[in-house]
Amino acid sequence: MKTNWRIELALLALVALMFAAALVVWPSAPAEIPVHWNASGEVDRYGGKFEGLLLLPLMSLGIYLLLRYLPSIDPGRANYARFGGAYTAIRAGVQLLMAGIYGMVIAWVLEARIDMSRAVPVAVGALFVLFGSVLGQVKPNWFVGIRTPWTLSSSESWARTHRLGGRVFIALGVLFAITGLFKLGSFGFVILGASMAAVAGLVAYSYFVWRADPDRRTTPGTNGR
Repeated sequence: MKTNWRIELALLALVALMFAAALVVWPSAPAEIPVHWNASGEVDRYGGKFEGLLLLPLMSLGIYLLLRYLPSIDPGRANYARFGGAYTAIRAGVQLLMAGIYGMVIAWVLEARIDMSRAVPVAVGALFVLFGSVLGQVKPNWFVGIRTPWTLSSSESWARTHRLGGRVFIALGVLFAITGLFKLGSFGFVILGASMAAVAGLVAYSYFVWRADPDRRTTPGTNGR
């Protein structure tokens, strides 16, 4: 997949801004920094300066490097060029989510109280909607998308499962956002249950499409091969 350096530099700049923010607020930051909030938006765990100010930037850098170089070790790396735009959108979405959450942490350090019970579900919901909007464009590979034994051995199962999965991800993203906008934290377990049911449904769907595909592939060593 051809490297677009404007995009890469933009993503790296986002990571650099996180480290720069840590450097700026470090001298005046309190010894204990909020690192976790409950469903009501109340802080329920604090960490030291390293965890509170550097953990998310380090994680963001690690995720950038992982997603940047993952295609180079994928046996299906030739296909990444066919969904380069979708893959870039996924990478950018993840980095923006990390930077957004980190910005909220910095705001708390600066005593600008953001309602995390609203902001985080909305941000996660937006990421799900983004994933859903591009999921149908993802082509077969070993690391990105809905990878089941059946999508990986049937082009028809891969395509149809990802089209359906895109709609499912958008629906889940909207549900996540609604729980944040209307502070429906008590419905968190309902959303979790819906997510698990959606995953199970997509796995089952990929199998049934595979079974009906006359061009499906079988695992080497089976059926006498």
